[in-house]
Amino acid sequence: MHPRLLKTFLAVARNRNFTRAAEEVHLAQSSVSDQIQSLETELGTALFIRSRSGLTLTAAGEALRPCAEEILTIADEARAAVEAASGVAAGTVTIGALETLASMRLPQWLPAFQNDHPDISLRVKIAGSGDLLRKLEDGEIDVAFCFDRGGLDERLAKRLISTEPLVLIVPPEHETASKRGDLAALTSMSFVATEVGCIYRHLFDKAFHEAGIAPPKLAAEVGSIGTIARLVAAGTGASLVPRLAVSGALDRGEISEMPWPGPMRTASLVMIWRRRRVQPPAVKLLLAAAGDNFAPAKPADARPRHAVSSPL
Repeated sequence: MHPRLLKTFLAVARNRNFTRAAEEVHLAQSSVSDQIQSLETELGTALFIRSRSGLTLTAAGEALRPCAEEILTIADEARAAVEAASGVAAGTVTIGALETLASMRLPQWLPAFQNDHPDISLRVKIAGSGDLLRKLEDGEIDVAFCFDRGGLDERLAKRLISTEPLVLIVPPEHETASKRGDLAALTSMSFVATEVGCIYRHLFDKAFHEAGIAPPKLAAEVGSIGTIARLVAAGTGASLVPRLAVSGALDRGEISEMPWPGPMRTASLVMIWRRRRVQPPAVKLLLAAAGDNFAPAKPADARPRHAVSSPL
């Protein structure tokens, strides 16, 4: 069984569709179909059941799936071992990151890494936290940068690379009706947050849960931090987000930062990668460079920017 056929088989198993699998492995749909047929002929059994609702694995396909994953992992580690033994640090490293991190943090150190290692090509893929972890597990990316939400698969390793403060943002001329400096006062305000399932929503809900108060009323649920900043600036509501995600809007005075009425809330920025017996030299170099060059965007005890005079 050629690894190329197994890679295509796993893509079809994940997507349950030849067209989407073809997009993932960068092949024509007809080539994907031909490869699956070749694999089924080699094994002497059908691997998928075709139906109107899509493709599902047969019992044989289910049995092959973990074996195919292990074979590809071993092949990957064998390649990495040869590269490490030869002392060659070249090839392509694929990075996955949240959009905010890709635009705000990666440009701070990737150019220097490329200058130091011109034989290593970099690819960057933007996705949400859930998709990043799936892509790591499936081998589509080599390392992911995202905020930690716990519950990591044992096949993955992670390293804390910075602790980012969460900030309460409001319109620049916001006047709160409540003068009480307590957390309960937040429940009388309207908030803007990302959708359920997003890491930023997880951080938002977690902050209120750990404070022991019910989540506040949501004026809107949106799909991006950039949209949140614009809605807050327009007066739609307040929000609780990582400072690095809105640092530009704060610097331009489009929104203001109010002190959180309680212990400082933070979010852990982590780097996650697959565990291997031997890491490819190029990936190993990138992991080391990221660990050395990441630092908090601003100290957690720093004074708020454009802070209002009447905190909650």
